[in-house]
Amino acid sequence: MNTVLITGCSSGYGMATAQRFLDEGCNVIATMRTPRADVLPRSERLRVLALDVTDSESIAATVQSAGPIDVLVNNAGIGAVGAFEATPMPITRELFETNTFGVMAMTQAVVPQMRARRSGVIVNVTSSSTLAAMPLAAVYTASKSAIEGFTGSLALELDFFGVRVKLVQPGYGPSTAFTSNGVARMAGLIPPEYHAFAEPIMNSFGQPAAVTTPQDVADVVYLAATDTSERLRFPAGADAVALAHSQ
Repeated sequence: MNTVLITGCSSGYGMATAQRFLDEGCNVIATMRTPRADVLPRSERLRVLALDVTDSESIAATVQSAGPIDVLVNNAGIGAVGAFEATPMPITRELFETNTFGVMAMTQAVVPQMRARRSGVIVNVTSSSTLAAMPLAAVYTASKSAIEGFTGSLALELDFFGVRVKLVQPGYGPSTAFTSNGVARMAGLIPPEYHAFAEPIMNSFGQPAAVTTPQDVADVVYLAATDTSERLRFPAGADAVALAHSQ
C-alpha cells in the first residue's frame, strides 16, 4: 500500500484515518474543503489538498495533482437530523450531493487508473443508520443507504479488474465535529407538532449507551483497506458492531 487519498480530513474520522495510515508508513493525501496545515503533524509522507467533492472541477484537479492512488477512502459527509415533513428539498439535495453523488464522483474519477493497473482499494464510509431504522434521520439514512447499494454492486463489478471495494459503517460519534457542523442546517427541522415525539430521542443523543470514536473508525478503515477477503461490510464502534450482529 503506497498512496492513500482520504476525503473529509479536517476533523473527526477523516483526520484520525489520515493519521492511522501515516502511522502505518503510507503516503497520505488528506483532502478538505479548506486546507489547514495544522490539522495533522508535519510529515514528508503527507500532502494536504483542497477538495470539494460536490465540484467536478475540484475533483479533477485533485486527482490529477495526487498522481497514482492506491487506496481511496470516501469519508467526507454531512448530516442533518429532523422530521422529514419539515426538511426542505434543498437540504435533502445538499445531503445527497455530498454523501451520495460526491462519493460516486470521486470513485468514478479514480477507477480508471485502478482498473488500468488492475489493483487498488476503494473504502466507502457510510453509517450505522443503514443497519437499523432510526427516527428523525430519514434523509441522512437514505443518502448513506444509496452508497451501501452502490458499493455492493461496484465490488462485484471491479473485482474482475483486481480492484477491491469495501464499506465501513461507523456508529454514533457525538464527540466529532460532524454533529456541530450540521447545527445551522438542522434549524427548524423539528416543528412543534413533533416536539413530544422528538424530545426523548434528542435527549438520548446526549447520553448514548455506546459511542464510536474517531480512532475506532480509523482502525476499521485500515482493516478494510488491507482486507483481501470477499468481506464487504465492516461496522466500526461498539454500537455499530452490536447493531450489525443483531441483524
